[in-house]
Amino acid sequence: MADLQGIQEKLFQMNGTGMRCIANKAAFFLLFIVMGLFSCKSFEEQERALPDTSDRGTIYVSADESFKPVIDEQVQVYESNHPGTKINVEYKPEADCLKDLLTDSVRMVIVTRRASVDEKEVVADSLKVQARSMVVARDGVAVVLPPGSPDTLLTMNDIRAILTGKFKKNLIPVFDGVKATSTVRFIIDSILKGDSLTPAAMAARSSEEVIDYVSENSGVVGFIGVSWIGNREDSSYLSFSKKVSVAYLQATDIPDSYVKAYQANIYLKRYPMVRDLVYILKENHRGLGTGFANFMSGEIGQLIFKRAYLAPSFKFLSIRPVKLNE
Repeated sequence: MADLQGIQEKLFQMNGTGMRCIANKAAFFLLFIVMGLFSCKSFEEQERALPDTSDRGTIYVSADESFKPVIDEQVQVYESNHPGTKINVEYKPEADCLKDLLTDSVRMVIVTRRASVDEKEVVADSLKVQARSMVVARDGVAVVLPPGSPDTLLTMNDIRAILTGKFKKNLIPVFDGVKATSTVRFIIDSILKGDSLTPAAMAARSSEEVIDYVSENSGVVGFIGVSWIGNREDSSYLSFSKKVSVAYLQATDIPDSYVKAYQANIYLKRYPMVRDLVYILKENHRGLGTGFANFMSGEIGQLIFKRAYLAPSFKFLSIRPVKLNE
């Protein structure tokens, strides 16, 4: 009997321990559910506390004037898809856009290069925010000539001669500003590489004015981003504005071949004057800047770049042989 009583006492103790374990597990599970509910509420409160999100709020963007047509379209489509948002874009020369990296009110900068290590460090130290950048498209610098110009086939040596004032026909280059623009920086850094730009070079106030001036004057050559002269009515992306002639430049892969700034040639870098379109975002939270950046790199944004004659960075371009009658 004594042994049986001892066994019963041990079983009772074991049952008590088991019940306590079950009770502890139930309490832990209940605590987990309560914490989950509070976490969800906390996330919603944090979302409401943010100054902006991808679906609501207002931000300011500084963008290179060279890309005004395509950035205007990107903003228009994004705002129509997100009615609670407002993206205010100010178009400036590239150098002024880069200065805005240190302007607290400017959330994003759209230019032709990534932020340097030094620029990122200055932004982090001054504004306490991380600057991140991404290439979203590739652009071509088109060479535009007066209608009917005989000089439609140009080598890069010809381009350098025009830019330095040594070309045999003394053609005068025209830019969207002689200083601080991305086009001028590209020409000086990537084409001239140490040579001096001719003092005869002329400056217009915008890419649109470059087109107008070249269309009305002989003896000049304009240098502008290809998005300014793309023919929106051409679904094949193989024709340009009829106001000016667009020069063929010597291809990078075949010396005796000349190509225009078509998307396929920009995409494959067969066209010799290609540059990137880059956003630099200053945002520590997933706000409207992040939403707009994701939109430009997403399917719709990439299609908008394609329609603007740029080569998208994240969407494959199908390249097919065609016959072109010009």
